[in-house]
Amino acid sequence: MLWQDAAAAGTDEITKHKRNAVEESEKCELRFGGYCHWRDEHRENMKDFMVKKLKDQLFVARAYYPSIAKLPSQEKLTHELKQNIQELERILSESSTDADLPPQIQKKLQKMENVISKAKTFPVDCNNVDKKLRQILDLTEEETNFHMKQSAFLYQLAVQTMPKGLHCLSMRLIVEYFKSSAHDKEFPLSERYSDPSLQHYVVFSTNVLAASVVINSTAVHARESGNLVFHVLTDGLNYYAMKLWFLRNTYKEAAVQVLNIENVTLKYYDKEVLKSMSLPVEYRVSFQTVTNPPASHLRTEYVSVFSHTHYLLPYIFEKLKRVVVLDDDVVVQRDLSDLWNLNMGRKVNGALQLCSVQLGQLRSYLGKSIFDKTSCAWMSGLNVIDLVRWRELDLTKTYWKLGQEVSKGTESDESVALSTSLLTFQDLVYPLDGAWALSGLGHDYGIDVQAIKKASVLHFNGQMKPWLELGIPKYKHYWKRFLNRHDQLLVECNVNP
Repeated sequence: MLWQDAAAAGTDEITKHKRNAVEESEKCELRFGGYCHWRDEHRENMKDFMVKKLKDQLFVARAYYPSIAKLPSQEKLTHELKQNIQELERILSESSTDADLPPQIQKKLQKMENVISKAKTFPVDCNNVDKKLRQILDLTEEETNFHMKQSAFLYQLAVQTMPKGLHCLSMRLIVEYFKSSAHDKEFPLSERYSDPSLQHYVVFSTNVLAASVVINSTAVHARESGNLVFHVLTDGLNYYAMKLWFLRNTYKEAAVQVLNIENVTLKYYDKEVLKSMSLPVEYRVSFQTVTNPPASHLRTEYVSVFSHTHYLLPYIFEKLKRVVVLDDDVVVQRDLSDLWNLNMGRKVNGALQLCSVQLGQLRSYLGKSIFDKTSCAWMSGLNVIDLVRWRELDLTKTYWKLGQEVSKGTESDESVALSTSLLTFQDLVYPLDGAWALSGLGHDYGIDVQAIKKASVLHFNGQMKPWLELGIPKYKHYWKRFLNRHDQLLVECNVNP
């Protein structure tokens, strides 16, 4: 029976360890987001083990030294302990890695262990030792917390910084644009831009490659690519690079238009609203899954919504009746023509609903606004927009009005943007079937491969975009296969090594 008890105890310890690890991971994600997934995936074995062991011994020796020094007739042990402490301090002041340690370090380590063992045989004031060790623990925790914050900050910086290869590509395209006669060229098939009988897709992007993958993957899977018209909306900084790229590259028989949002003339809205272009906005929201739960029941989700620039769509494309808006972090895997046959009733926005997030769970973000607590949050990424109904309801005016009302409170900018986007379309969202789009490829490591294969659109929402080094490796090939691997500029800029 003893071995069974021991086995049971061992199993309990393993279960407890796993549970603690899961809880630690959840707490980390709530605080630092996608960084925690990346940290777990790239966790390395401890380096410079010997240096760390020496530091641990030094901590213990320092904890015992004050008590041993007070013992009568232990001058020899006190002197020996002091000598060893000074020796380790000297070594560690000169060595920061195992490679820097002197050849006889193993003997010095053993000598210190022997002295500590002797010190432990004497009755000492436990309060002194406990106090010293607690001070060391506090310092260690502070140092650990500092390094965690520092690594999380560097991770966020890497996420938000354009990769070197993409920056090179953009700069090369701009230089090439002004060196060539591209500025005199017009896009072919431009007569299709305002034809409401065709299938119009809108992509907001400042990333040349991302926009290219969206368009390429959509055109490749289209039954009749000649019916497709893509409108790429970008800012002045990236306009020339975008224009040259889409003049150089064709996507079967699809037409492509590149618009500089800063030069768009609107009949109904002042140009002041176009001071800067904004892309779909992603929010990492955390909330409790049940009433009064422990911390381990907190959950984090990534919700992506329209930016303020999206609310100008009905007036940028005045002659169109319906558009499909694709975020630039999606990949299309099926023909999307059936989206144009959807009967959305009187709804305006055909979107994937995230019913694991209800508006009632986001009340800390939505503030004092009036809303249905049981309504599901909707996602940008793949959106079918009825522009006729939008104009009838003047939802753009609703959006600006809501933004002004919400911003009068104490809510943060994040709460204002999230609440106005979600609430503008309250009761006006047509829920798309879940098979149309699968989200989470930019933050969730556990998505089933079969679910990925079945989805019509893959959405890399989250911080780990597929064009970043920090992207989740097992999902990257779904995005990379739609790159033109033989393009000379991609090769020269080492974009796709």
